[in-house]
Amino acid sequence: MEGLESGADDYLVKPFAPAELVARVHAMLRRVEARPENQKIAYAGLSLDPSTREAQRGDIALSLTVTEFNLLQRHPRQVLERQQILNDVWGYDFGGDDNVLEIYIGYLRKKLEAGGHSRLIQTVRGIGYVLREE
Repeated sequence: MEGLESGADDYLVKPFAPAELVARVHAMLRRVEARPENQKIAYAGLSLDPSTREAQRGDIALSLTVTEFNLLQRHPRQVLERQQILNDVWGYDFGGDDNVLEIYIGYLRKKLEAGGHSRLIQTVRGIGYVLREE
C-alpha cells in the first residue's frame, strides 16, 4: 500500500510468476502514450520520415537499411539499455551474435558523421546508447 501511495503504478507480491510480471509490464507499456507511427522525427539536423523510410542529416540523404532505420527511431536524449534495444529491434527471441548491436552502431555512426557532422549516437558505458549531440 505504501508503494502505491508514494507514486508506484503497480506492484507484485512475492512469490509471483514471471509470466505475470511480463504481462503487467506489457500492460503498463500500452498505457504509455506512444508517438504516432508515421510522425516525422527531427533532432540535431537528423530527420526521419517513417512513412517513406527516408532519412537525412543536414543536406545529406542517408541510405539506411531497415535495421539501421529502426535503430534510429529511438527517443532522442533517452538513454536506452543495450538489451532493450536488442529486444526492440531484433526481438526477444534473437539468437544472433552478441556484438551485432555494436556493429550496427558503427555503421550508423559512419553514415551520420559523413560530411563532417558531429557524433549523434553516444555510448553510455555499462548501460547502452543515447541519441544526443556531443
